[in-house]
Amino acid sequence: MKPGELPDVTLGKRTQQGVVHQDQRASGTRLSGQVVISELLRNMELGRFELAYSVLLPCAFTVYLNPEDLESLSGVLDLVAEDAKRALRARVAEWNARPKLFSLRRNKQIKEHKIACRDWSIEFLPDAEVPIGDVEIHSQLNEATEPVYRGLKTTLMGREPTAGTQGVTSVRPQTHRPADSILAEIRYEDDSGSQIFLMTQNRIRVGRGGGDQPVDLALYVNDEVSREHLIIRREAASGLFFITDTSTNGTWLNGKRLRKGIEELLPDKAEIGVGEVLNLYFEVRK
Repeated sequence: MKPGELPDVTLGKRTQQGVVHQDQRASGTRLSGQVVISELLRNMELGRFELAYSVLLPCAFTVYLNPEDLESLSGVLDLVAEDAKRALRARVAEWNARPKLFSLRRNKQIKEHKIACRDWSIEFLPDAEVPIGDVEIHSQLNEATEPVYRGLKTTLMGREPTAGTQGVTSVRPQTHRPADSILAEIRYEDDSGSQIFLMTQNRIRVGRGGGDQPVDLALYVNDEVSREHLIIRREAASGLFFITDTSTNGTWLNGKRLRKGIEELLPDKAEIGVGEVLNLYFEVRK
């Protein structure tokens, strides 16, 4: 999961949609309670499940840490969990209060944000596959495991996509993919730092994502980026890539603005401008 942001979703045996890498150790950043809490908040936000009159939020979290990190934080994990619950309650209270300022003017229905549990549940477990300094969080919308109430999965370093289809795997899938399955890489820098997304499927959706709009590559930036901002598609027969703008504020390919909804050829190396907010540097893996 990415620092300072909120989370990602997976359904049953979801196929892996990509891999994001962030060099946490190179930046000198060490895992802290604040990072864990920020990632729980991000997971809750990205895992929002829209209902007709309310928004259901993940409430049961399993936090996987490298055994070394788990040992170093073992003496304060109860305090981290307690502080995290306070932060989760505060964020929900903020969401429930904010719409009241604008709802009458915009004539929009106010949806209450709530959880299906009596309280948030946060469990910390070791996992040697989680790199040191990283966090992997699995969440559910309910403490029960019925298929209707599935939540979301996120990682700080994004070893798997940070947003996908609704649900969460009951068995943790393999986190590493063979190099020959990587079709292209996308480098960028958003509010969570420098990232590399490895494209491992023939079609990906890129944007801010959200509970009602899952994406494969989640960008952590402001509202100028649409929930689904653009689509990158690979034609399996020819190996050619194409790009489609699906946004409100526009997408640029090598400085030229794309026509919304019109698929265009994507060169093997390209700079993609996203809503004049950030750039994606796309390159095909040969």
